[in-house]
Amino acid sequence: MTVKIIADSASDLPLDFFEKNGVALLPLGVHIGKSDYRDLVTISPKEVYDAMREGKVAKTTQISPLDVKETFTELAKKQMPALYVAFSSELSGTYQTAVMIGNEVKDEFPDFELAIIDSKSASLGLGLAVKHAVQLANNGKTLHEIEASVKDFCEHTEHIFTVDNLEYLARGGRISKASAFVGGLLNIKPLLHVEDGKLIPLEKIRGKKKVLRRVIELMKERGIALENQTIAISHGDDEETALEIKSMIEAEFHPKEIYINTVGCSVGAHSGPGTIAIFFLNKTIS
Repeated sequence: MTVKIIADSASDLPLDFFEKNGVALLPLGVHIGKSDYRDLVTISPKEVYDAMREGKVAKTTQISPLDVKETFTELAKKQMPALYVAFSSELSGTYQTAVMIGNEVKDEFPDFELAIIDSKSASLGLGLAVKHAVQLANNGKTLHEIEASVKDFCEHTEHIFTVDNLEYLARGGRISKASAFVGGLLNIKPLLHVEDGKLIPLEKIRGKKKVLRRVIELMKERGIALENQTIAISHGDDEETALEIKSMIEAEFHPKEIYINTVGCSVGAHSGPGTIAIFFLNKTIS
């Protein structure tokens, strides 16, 4: 690998992905009750969802500045070019922290080649960009080539998602508590997407089946050459629904691959159990 790829746990890739592909992991923090954890390292998504179902409040914090400093410094000493694909700056202070510390490390090691990308993405939208970066690095691309391609990939990644319980979005200030209460009574499922790194409501639909059908319609409207893509599905501890939407996507688009994983702690703490998110490209990326 010509370039070391770095990713944070908001990419919602499993721990063994980091280990098998030599990707450096920067875990976000998770706080439940009186305990602090390192996302994906000392707590699993399942444990967070179980706690939330019990009525506990899960909060998250950005990556540790110490972790970032140690990771960047180690690579600088080895003179290894590095690319960090970071969680959206609109959803976390992680990107800004990495830029600040990266500048400090480059002051000490002026020849250190480091690129930090604000992915404007989350969950497996970010995860697909990381997988793309790894593939390019394995193919011997330079840091600048990888950076340009990954930026293009992030810019053209669609995020379409729905949540099972509006209460969790209300706790995080994404919607009002009154809307969450009424939505719960009426079985309203919101459809949201990510626009310039921010969570943006699209539609309100009554009933799970209608939501899933609408997701397929939006993929038709927004996707390009879906049969040649890896489409990702992340779920908030709801594999049954993830497999249901997978079958619908396979029947409609016949994609090259469908990649499924759990929505991780840092994102799931805000979206809650039952979240379903779909990620795909609206442009062909080389």
